[in-house]
Amino acid sequence: MNKIHQTAVIETGAELGDGVEVGPFSVIGPNVSLSDGTKLYSHVVVSGHTEVGANTHIFPFASIGHQPQDLKFQGEISNLKIGANNIIREHVTINPGTEGGGLLTEIGNNCLFMVGSHVAHDCKIGNHVVLANNATLAGHVVLEDFVILGGLSAVHQFVRIGRHAMVGGMSGVEQDIIPYGSALGNRARMSGLNIVGLKRRGFSRTEVANLRKAYRLLFAEEGTLSERMEDVSEMYSDNEPVMDIIAFIRKESSRAICQPRTANGT
Repeated sequence: MNKIHQTAVIETGAELGDGVEVGPFSVIGPNVSLSDGTKLYSHVVVSGHTEVGANTHIFPFASIGHQPQDLKFQGEISNLKIGANNIIREHVTINPGTEGGGLLTEIGNNCLFMVGSHVAHDCKIGNHVVLANNATLAGHVVLEDFVILGGLSAVHQFVRIGRHAMVGGMSGVEQDIIPYGSALGNRARMSGLNIVGLKRRGFSRTEVANLRKAYRLLFAEEGTLSERMEDVSEMYSDNEPVMDIIAFIRKESSRAICQPRTANGT
């Protein structure tokens, strides 16, 4: 049985699974699909060609699926796909894709979007990702699994952030952040590895120690990054987490790799 409040508006064409709850003054557009167990608390608007996965909870005043904030957008049909078991808190905004990004914004499973966070057009977000209060993503951003963004942080368009990485609060991220990394600052720079996160997710002491050694080698001052990558690749060819980092750096990107600050502060 679905529970639909008498003040909610469900437009003709919307598809609702089993056990869906739609709270007071919520509006569901004609091209929206809500999967089983989805709950909209109140004053929620879900619009556009939007799919919301099972057991996702959306809190008051969230705006999901309205047209992207991109002046190039001309009203073309674009999509927003949200996975299962996500929590989308108050005043969150999530936009669909644009022609320049494949007409798709995509979010995985088990993510938490805290109050006021924003996901712009054409973003690709993995599983178990957390955006703290007022964290914002520009268009075409990629967040891999288990990424955490601190409150009031902002990520530049086309930036990639590798899995298990963490960004400190109030940081401006302009460059790609390697998997397992930790970055912070007004213009974010690498501050090491996300050690706390790695321990919480069951990485062994040996795995963490190897990642630390590889990190120090990758960001040493001697030689070029390309040369250091080759050395690390040879030393840790059988180490999956380290090779994740190497593969991430080698992947084509329009943004540079975020680096630690040097001794003179640059």
